[in-house]
Parts: sequence; structure tokens; C-alpha cells
Amino acid sequence: MTSVFHRIPERQLPVAVRGDGMYIYDKDGNRYIDSYAGGACVSCLGHSQKAVIQAVQDQIGKMAFFHSAMFTSEPMEELASILTTNAPEGLTRVFFTNSGSEAVETAVMMARQYFVEIGQPQRKKVISRRSSYHGAGLTGLGIGYHVARRTPFEEVLPSVFHISPCYEYRGRLEGETAAQYGLRVANELEQAILGLGPDTIMAFVAETVTGTTAGATPAVPGYFKRIREICDKYGVLLVLDEVFCGLGRTGTLHACEQDDVAPDFLAVAKGIAAGYQPIGATLINEKIYDAIVSGSGTFKGGYTYSGHATACAAAVAVQRCLRAPGFLDDVIAVGSQLDSQLKDQFGHHPHVGDIRGRGMMMTLELVENRDTKVPFSPSRGLSSSIYRNALSRGLITHALTGTVDGHVGDHVVICPPLIANSNDIDTIVGLLSEAINAALSEGSAYAV
Repeated sequence: MTSVFHRIPERQLPVAVRGDGMYIYDKDGNRYIDSYAGGACVSCLGHSQKAVIQAVQDQIGKMAFFHSAMFTSEPMEELASILTTNAPEGLTRVFFTNSGSEAVETAVMMARQYFVEIGQPQRKKVISRRSSYHGAGLTGLGIGYHVARRTPFEEVLPSVFHISPCYEYRGRLEGETAAQYGLRVANELEQAILGLGPDTIMAFVAETVTGTTAGATPAVPGYFKRIREICDKYGVLLVLDEVFCGLGRTGTLHACEQDDVAPDFLAVAKGIAAGYQPIGATLINEKIYDAIVSGSGTFKGGYTYSGHATACAAAVAVQRCLRAPGFLDDVIAVGSQLDSQLKDQFGHHPHVGDIRGRGMMMTLELVENRDTKVPFSPSRGLSSSIYRNALSRGLITHALTGTVDGHVGDHVVICPPLIANSNDIDTIVGLLSEAINAALSEGSAYAV
């Protein structure tokens, strides 16, 4: 009997007691290889980095916490300096939060306050994309479009206009090049701005590489450059959500580096402290900071634990690891191996329709018919079956439903800790293949 209100109460969860590198151990002595970085693409350095553990212990021994509105701290100042070093152009300030949800909400709140400060209070509307996820709070659920999560709260969510995602596998038309497709869906933003009233829009919010809602889905080349042009044309602030895909996951510190764009706000979280402490951050363009400081002088948001000293100390240690010479080169190399092995293993699989992603963040989209891209019926419960079969084989993975439109479709996200080596990738891909084939053969005619 448990007194915990678990997210899925009917699921019988193993009790994790120890982590070691790429592995998690439960109380019954079972070992699981982690292909989902701590269960939410968080544990980018694995589960036993001694330098990070020592940093946490040292900081707690000196001062665990004091409210950042009354005192600053050395770890917070150092972390802000690190995060703004090599940040996208113009992002010179950092506001600390406790999660990715708060980082996105902070960006939206600052965008609104910015326009109030500069005398454009009519700008209050936000545009985002379908098949997106921007946090578990009401603001994030409203901006995002994770159908299953937002449905019970529709009546109380903020009103946000949604355009098409950049989802090439299902969105690109026959005879259309990738560049033409990207331009077409990016131009939906301009159409939306004109339809809603250019002087009423404050921000466009998007994941640079989408996370779990439709699987790791990078935009086609040129898409975000066109988005940036449209935002600049109409004075709309660009918020990029890299909570899932940022700080090394795609092979560069920031995913938007590979799209050659700099946003006005960049939300990050999971890769900051790698799960050793909870922390998030919003990186902010200098012009927004200047407008608030020279106006009312005070940002009206904030959280009790913003800039928590111990969390910042953990994050400083993590960032030193991520930014060490050669670390991201290894991420690129192993990410390339992951991509190659997934394509070798599943490239001709009759029920894998698409293999996509960037760096150490990949997705397999499962389909009933590879030629027509028809998804499996939700009643089949394929994703749940893949998850169970993987866990029984000692593989932690993340299989989800609603890929296509929030209701139908199945996909698996693979994003192991960034410390994974070639042997780890071999193990993960092999066990994943076993789990998928076992799930497909359960009580069906689809055995492969």
C-alpha cells in the first residue's frame, strides 16, 4: 500500500534504489540500462557523476538555500556566467526557475511585461504549434498542444492560436521539396499574425526539436530562419523551448545553433543539472532586460526557489562536464552511431514508418502499414506493450501514443545519457528491437 498519488496509479512500479552510470538498479536487484536519460531525458551525465555529487555535498555543507531576492550566491552568479557564455546572440541575461514548465511560463510573462513596459499593452496574444508540449502548468498546457494532457482543462486554459508543426514525415506533400514544405508551414505564422492582427501578437513559442508529443522531430532546414524573419517583420518575440533538446542533447549546446537562429527567449532545464538537482532557466535578450529595468524596474514573476544555491552548484558542475574539451564531439559521434544503428535495425521494418531526430535524441514512429503510413488503432495499446516488454528485458525506454493527432499513432523516443558509448548503443538498439517485435506479436497477426 502506498500513500503516493502516482501519475498512473494502476502501474506497478519497481523501486529504484541505486544508479550507476548508464544503469538503474531496483530493490529486487534487477538492472536496467537507461535509454531515456532518467526517464525524462534529464540525466545527461548518467547516475553517478562524482564531481556533481561532491559539488552538491559541498554546497549543502556551506549554505543550502537563501531567497535570491534577498541575497545572491556564488553558484548562481557563476552559473549565469556559464550559461550566457556561447549562448545564442543577444541572450545576455538569465532568470532561474525550478523546472522547464516554469522556464517557459517565465518567458511568456516577460514577453507580456516587455510590451507593457514599452507602451504596447495591446500585444497579448500567443501563437504556438500543434503537436507540441510546453509544460505541465496551465500556461504551458495552453501554449502546447498535448491533447491528452490538456483536454480536461480546456475551459480554463489561456487562449492560444496554433499553427501546423514542422512534421515532415506526415506533412510534406508529394512532389514538394523539404525546403518548399518548410517555407509553406512557416508561412502559416505570417497568415496567423495577419488574421489575428499584427499589433496584438506578443510571442511565437516553439520547440526547436519537438520532445515527446510527436517524438523527436527536427524542423527541415530553413524553417526557423523563415520563422525568425516573420517575427522580426511584425515585432513578435520568438520563444524557443529547448527544455528537452537543449544543452548538448543534439550535439551542440543549443539546438537552435544548428538552425542558425537566435531567439528572444530560450527556455532550458533538463540538461542544466542533469537531474542531480531540480532547476530550469530562461535566457533573455538584452533589449527585454533593458526595457524592464528602465521601466518599472522589477520583473513581476519569480519563484521561492529561483536560483537555489545547491541546485546552481550542481548545475555548475554539470556544465563544466558538458563544456569540457571533446565532450560534445563524443556526443556527435555516438549520436551518429545511434542514428545509423536504428536505421540498420529498423530501416526496412514493416511497422516502422519513420526514423527521425538529431544527435542523441531519436524517434521511431510505428505504423500498421508502412506504405500508407496508417497508424495502429489506439485500442491495441501498442506503446504500453512496448514499454512493458522493454522493461522486462532490462531496458528503460519511453513509448507514447497520440503521435499523429493526439489520439492515434505510436512512437518510441530514444535519448540515452550523453555518456553512452558504442557498446551501450548496441545493447539499447538490440533490446529495443526485441521489445518492439514482442509487442507487435502479442495476440496479433503482425508477428515479425
